[in-house]
Amino acid sequence: MANEEVKISISIKDLYKSYGKKQVLKGINLEVIEGELIGFIGRNGVGKSTTIDCMIGAKKFDKGTILVDGFDIRKNPLEAKYSYGYVASEPTCYEEMTGLDYLEFIASIYGLSEGEFKNNYKYLCNRLQLNLEELNNQIADYSHGMKQKLAIISAWIHEPKLIMMDEPFVGLDPKASHLLKEMMRETCNRGNAIFFSTHVLEVAEKLCDKVAIIKQGRLVKSGTMEDVKGDDSLEEVFLELEAES
Repeated sequence: MANEEVKISISIKDLYKSYGKKQVLKGINLEVIEGELIGFIGRNGVGKSTTIDCMIGAKKFDKGTILVDGFDIRKNPLEAKYSYGYVASEPTCYEEMTGLDYLEFIASIYGLSEGEFKNNYKYLCNRLQLNLEELNNQIADYSHGMKQKLAIISAWIHEPKLIMMDEPFVGLDPKASHLLKEMMRETCNRGNAIFFSTHVLEVAEKLCDKVAIIKQGRLVKSGTMEDVKGDDSLEEVFLELEAES
């Protein structure tokens, strides 16, 4: 029997990005395979958010290629965007809307039927223990944690093959963080992929199949958790890499 073909969810090759004269990404090469849960780790200000912004087409880059589900993010941005869900580091919802109106708006962008929308949002609210009645309130009245839950639900609403998240646990209480971790693992167990940035090393070590460590705009180490950390903790490896000039 022939081996199943490995499906690449994200392919980044030779990615460079500058802000003025300051080069912030310096030749990033990275692949995310279907079914993988990958943590993107590094100190604040080293290029994590910029990399993700380039991956979703929110920022132009100087050089390189980014393929999302096989679509070039620059040449075929709409096709690429239909294949993923995205959670920003700061929830960016339309605050004058109710939570339900916002989710309906997002679902309409992806062409969900009314039945699909109802099934999906009710299931996701239940998974994150978000009271359905809360969705009738204006987003402006939500706490930060509630807005983050809404952003997570909106990213999952169309059942994308790929989820990308920038520091998704910021603002979530311990219970909500635990529920999100369960959702992430279940999603990858179904053959989908998740790529998320974090500075919380304990989360990455316990949750991820692979990690990619960025330092000053370069990937300094990446691979399976076993390959990256060996017999050490992820924290020890990270601190050793940070200490190197």
